[in-house]
Amino acid sequence: MIPMGRTRKVGPAGKFGSRYGRRIREEYSRIYAMQHKKYECPKCKKVSVKRIAPGIWECKKCGAKFAGAAFETRSKLLEEEVK
Repeated sequence: MIPMGRTRKVGPAGKFGSRYGRRIREEYSRIYAMQHKKYECPKCKKVSVKRIAPGIWECKKCGAKFAGAAFETRSKLLEEEVK
């Protein structure tokens, strides 16, 4: 089945249609992409870390679980402190 064309440009925010405004839908798409992408494991260095709950991340290869930011494995504030 061919998907309807309304989500090709706007991504996961296409489910909202024209509701809620452009800026909110763009922010939703950005956050959705961040929380669903795979990250590098700090233990085994393989790109297989997925979010299992807000702030809880798990490596599918080595099974390591660790806490991080809600949508990314590391928060922006932590990265600024390290610099």
